[in-house]
Amino acid sequence: MTAEHADRQHYGVTLALLTVAGISFAVMQTLVVPALPFFQREFDTTASWATWIATGFLLSSSVLTPILGKLGDAYGKKRMLVISLGIFGIASLAAAAAWDLPSLIVFRVLQGAGAAVFPLSFGIIRDEFPPEKIGLGIGTVSSVFGVGGGVGLVLSGVIIEHLTWHWLFLIGAVPVLASTVLLALYVPESPVKFPTRPDYVGGLTLSVALGTLLVALSEGTNWGWTSAGVLGLLAASAVLLTLWARIEQRVPEPLVDLRTFARREMAATNVTTLVMGFSMFSTFILLPNFVQMPLGLPPELAGRIDYGFSASPVEVGLFFVPSSIAMMLAGPFAGALGTRIGNERTLRIGIGFLVLALVLLATLHDEPWTIYAWMVFMGVGLAFSFASLGTLVIEYSPPGETGIASGMNTIMRTIGAALGSQVAAAIISANTLAGTEIPVERGFTVAFAIGAAGALVALLPTFLLGRRPAPRPVVEAA
Repeated sequence: MTAEHADRQHYGVTLALLTVAGISFAVMQTLVVPALPFFQREFDTTASWATWIATGFLLSSSVLTPILGKLGDAYGKKRMLVISLGIFGIASLAAAAAWDLPSLIVFRVLQGAGAAVFPLSFGIIRDEFPPEKIGLGIGTVSSVFGVGGGVGLVLSGVIIEHLTWHWLFLIGAVPVLASTVLLALYVPESPVKFPTRPDYVGGLTLSVALGTLLVALSEGTNWGWTSAGVLGLLAASAVLLTLWARIEQRVPEPLVDLRTFARREMAATNVTTLVMGFSMFSTFILLPNFVQMPLGLPPELAGRIDYGFSASPVEVGLFFVPSSIAMMLAGPFAGALGTRIGNERTLRIGIGFLVLALVLLATLHDEPWTIYAWMVFMGVGLAFSFASLGTLVIEYSPPGETGIASGMNTIMRTIGAALGSQVAAAIISANTLAGTEIPVERGFTVAFAIGAAGALVALLPTFLLGRRPAPRPVVEAA
């Protein structure tokens, strides 16, 4: 056994560092979620435009992730992981210096490069780990959103209450940049590489198409859903999406291989991921607004609001803690359970928990303890679902397509998340007290119910998944 091969047996070290990177990304991603109502007041804007602080990040993630994933297949997954996290960390520092809402959104768009941490990490696990450890490794990395996300959600409130919002990005950048250095020093480069040529034209076209669609959703309430501006944006988005599909059919190496996407198993996993992303992120956008009401309202308006808990920014983060702990505990268990009973079954269990959580949020939300309880169900559902989906994508992908397949799946999740966040914000904006922009309870109930319906729809494609494929043989370096 060579010294290099011996070094590659330290799977635990590699997994630990990938987990640290995932946690660092999750902390920075979720720091802004509880602060969205604060940013709305800080920049004197609407809920829809404040949501672009999250949506802009998701939009760029959906395009940059598969491009970086494909570059990882060609030039080394570790190298691209270090680059993507480096861009993310530097953009975090730039966001701390943002001077208004548009500049903050621009820097959040640049931060989207960091989302490649998950597909690139999955590819490293596939290349470096023995077959029997792949499920556990992917399940562990998939679940770190619960750890880092929980820290970010609670830390956000502390920073907003005791410092300025600029510290959200300064403090968040530290673990990202630290994990970038650790990965560069200690994680071995994958020996599995394939020549590739990223689809930059397709990525640009998809970005403009989705951006146009999301602006239409953002401004539908203000401009009118049948106004020339909204209808024009929707038409432009439809034309651009059609053009994008034609580009994907013609380029040698498309951003999304529509033929691969059309395969039954890949189509099922990606459609499920899309709808789950919609339901998950709509909840992340809704909950901070719901529990903070009627905090900060004048007495004459606060008296007209009969829901919410007047939660402070710190208390908003605490409402997310149960789901974060549940994800941390359930993620590795889901990966191991999927190895025994099949990941398609584990996925259905996760979706079932998610539907239950959203139905309960829509119907029973009068006491704080109910929110804490339902978020436990949500955390279990998300951990089971995304751990299973991450493994299924790897199992159904040939070795040379690991990066692009994981990137394609991330596109689906982030597109769904971007749509879910803007739809949720649009529903809130459309259900307000007369003459104000203060949301009424009906808007939250409808939005939670739509999220539950979406999660239920996500269950249907899972029945197109066949039996779990046999583990693929490990590809040895030449």
